[in-house]
Amino acid sequence: MVSDAKKVDAGRLGKVAVLMGGLSAEREISLLSGGAVLKALKSKGVDAHGIDVDTDIVSELLNDNYERAFIILHGRGGEDGTMQGLLELMSVPYTGSGVMASSLAMDKLKTKQIWLAMGLPTPEFCILDSEKSCQQAVERLSLPLIIKPVLEGSSIGMSKVEREDEMIPAWQKAQQCGGTVIAERWVEGDEYTAAMLDDQVLPMIKLKTSHKFYDYDAKYEANDTQYICPCGLSEEQEADFAVLAAQAFNAVGASSWGRVDFMVDEHGQPWLIEVNTVPGMTSHSLVPMAAKQAGLSFEELVVKILSMAKCEQRPQ
Repeated sequence: MVSDAKKVDAGRLGKVAVLMGGLSAEREISLLSGGAVLKALKSKGVDAHGIDVDTDIVSELLNDNYERAFIILHGRGGEDGTMQGLLELMSVPYTGSGVMASSLAMDKLKTKQIWLAMGLPTPEFCILDSEKSCQQAVERLSLPLIIKPVLEGSSIGMSKVEREDEMIPAWQKAQQCGGTVIAERWVEGDEYTAAMLDDQVLPMIKLKTSHKFYDYDAKYEANDTQYICPCGLSEEQEADFAVLAAQAFNAVGASSWGRVDFMVDEHGQPWLIEVNTVPGMTSHSLVPMAAKQAGLSFEELVVKILSMAKCEQRPQ
């Protein structure tokens, strides 16, 4: 819990590998996040070492006798269960969710299918695998639509489609990312994010952007994106949405820390969008903002996350 985070003895956390960079499309953001995490851990007296992950990661971890790993790799190869599986085999406790939850949450399609099976609200969608399926998606869901590659984060490869002639190019753009592509019904309304920390939902943040949607540029480069916290919801509404966010997070087996993104339409209906198991930790990032609102500094937040590092297959 937040109050407990201030009591963690950072000096007892051992030698720590901060895993950043990697080979995914989100490499540059991961390096920024990793640099911030590394600096914060060192400021608290943690024996932390930054590692820019490449194909030699196994030998690096073996040779330097790390006792814990702080995973701050965004995207495939670090957030999708592969790094988690490697660390499980090496019996190195690591931060964040385990292998299965990481893999499921990275796949937006699988996440939505689980939510739907549980009766949780998420926008209707179609799988796009041909030009014909693109036309069928327009007929079934109506415009506008949001087109997404299911295995990317940071809104990479995503497009809002407002006209029929934009549909095929948007699908082709998403296809370039690899993996399945989906068209999702556009939800007109406000976007919120709920940061999760140790089974607690932190104060929610409302996002406002001048862009068509909260895209890569709005997340990391734009200066006019607004982050509103307190978010402006009534106490009752925020409490209700916190319950939903926790259900969505737990549905994929996520744990320790992360983020649930959702929209609220003009009727006040929430629609779950995705779970992020390794959220950004940059100057524009949302989990640190929510933690600050809850009374937790960035340094206290990263030490708390590190203190929860574990291996799922090893008795704790």
